[in-house]
Amino acid sequence: MLAELEEKKARLKQQAVDYKESRSQLNAEASKWAAERNELNKKTKELIDQAQELKTLRDEYNKNVAEAKLKRDEYNEKTNDFYAQIDEIRKKHNLTGDRSIRGLRREIDHMEFKQQTEVLSPDKEKQLVEKISALRAEFKTRKEQMEKNEVLRDLLDEAQKLRDQASEYHDLVTKSAELAQEYHDKMIATFKEADQVRAAADAAHREFVKAQEAADKQHREFIRTQREIRDFDKIITGLRKKNREKREDKVKAEVRKEAEEILTQFRQGEKLDTADLLRLQRSGLV
Repeated sequence: MLAELEEKKARLKQQAVDYKESRSQLNAEASKWAAERNELNKKTKELIDQAQELKTLRDEYNKNVAEAKLKRDEYNEKTNDFYAQIDEIRKKHNLTGDRSIRGLRREIDHMEFKQQTEVLSPDKEKQLVEKISALRAEFKTRKEQMEKNEVLRDLLDEAQKLRDQASEYHDLVTKSAELAQEYHDKMIATFKEADQVRAAADAAHREFVKAQEAADKQHREFIRTQREIRDFDKIITGLRKKNREKREDKVKAEVRKEAEEILTQFRQGEKLDTADLLRLQRSGLV
């Protein structure tokens, strides 16, 4: 039985070693996944911060667009007021035909905007350019005719100044809108990248939890085997003590039996030598 217990204890000790090694490997794996998760979470935060900065820039340029539009519309409205005065005077004095210079100016602006913003075929692009050139020439001719009138000349100069200011604000609207769109696109791309990195971080965290739980399980098994080993140690120690006591009792019984035989011989008249006396002394009978 003692040999069987010793064998079981040896198996438990080997299991404990295996559990400990497995626990160490799994803890190392969990640490690796934790480090990767933390690095990815750090990168996610950096990307989100970067995206927020891009959002701030986008919002600033969108604000610039709104403010520049108000200014542009304000100067366009003032320009139209001057062209309205010019048309009234033109009609009153029957100058340069029936078509209003304000309508001509608006048509030119509309076509120029179309040329800048629409994708046209080469033929349509050519036709549009030719029409714009013709309208500009017409506008120039009529403007030169009206400038012969001093009042109209002054009004045309003021209208042109206002229109130039409106054009400056329109250019600012266009530039700010382009920058706002650029920062918007970068912001969206950065947020998407942050989502991808966050997903990778979540995957790394799941692997960390998986490895950590497996390591904890191996640790519990290691603790269990250590506890069982201690229980076996107690049983084995008890059995050894019991066996030792049995052997000692057997030796004592044999010594006592031998001593009793010597005493019997002594009572029967036999002489005892020194060795016999020592045996009697050791047995405790004398």
